[in-house]
Amino acid sequence: MKVKVIDYLRSAAAVVAVMWAMGLSAQGVESFVRQQVEMYPQCRLLDLYKSCFQDYMGAEHLIVDRGQMKAYLDDEIASTSPDDLLPWYYEPCGVDGRHVRVSIKAIHEGVITEEMLLDAFVKSANATKRPSLKSWKKRWRKIVRTIDKMNLALKDYQRDRQWIDSVLSHGKYAISHSPDYREAYHPHYRIVERRIFEQEIKPLLDRHTPVRKQEE
Repeated sequence: MKVKVIDYLRSAAAVVAVMWAMGLSAQGVESFVRQQVEMYPQCRLLDLYKSCFQDYMGAEHLIVDRGQMKAYLDDEIASTSPDDLLPWYYEPCGVDGRHVRVSIKAIHEGVITEEMLLDAFVKSANATKRPSLKSWKKRWRKIVRTIDKMNLALKDYQRDRQWIDSVLSHGKYAISHSPDYREAYHPHYRIVERRIFEQEIKPLLDRHTPVRKQEE
């Protein structure tokens, strides 16, 4: 399983690098979706959407109260253990390569500190200008048209598609992971902007991947 995770991350990172250079394409969307479905068989359209909006829009809001964000993170750390979490420290999210999910597993295992992740998360949320909802809606339409053509038979696909359309029609974009995804994979991570991640977090994580620990 852990070797599969590393193969997936390498492949996902390669796709992200190409998409970063080329922009959105049907081939890039298909590659991202197939990787997600292979890695997370219980995922639904809601989860694909969430990964894409996180990548394009970044954190859901500006962070004014760092103390509150630390309290949330403290609670997550206290209520989880490494065994509860997926065996990766980070995962590229979405199609465009703008943001990365960093798992709190890295804190549990002492690879990074809570302050490091909190700093990167807050900096990412406040340092980038969020694209407009109009531009995101346009991009999502392109993405979901490609997913429609893939005929993946994802659970509750049409219902999820309609729910997402309803959220967007009300001027919002953020949603939660599907219950299926939360129950199967226990996602606990923070979103970090790609360049901040590569400068401040990635060098530490790459020295301590779960697979390397197992092989040593």
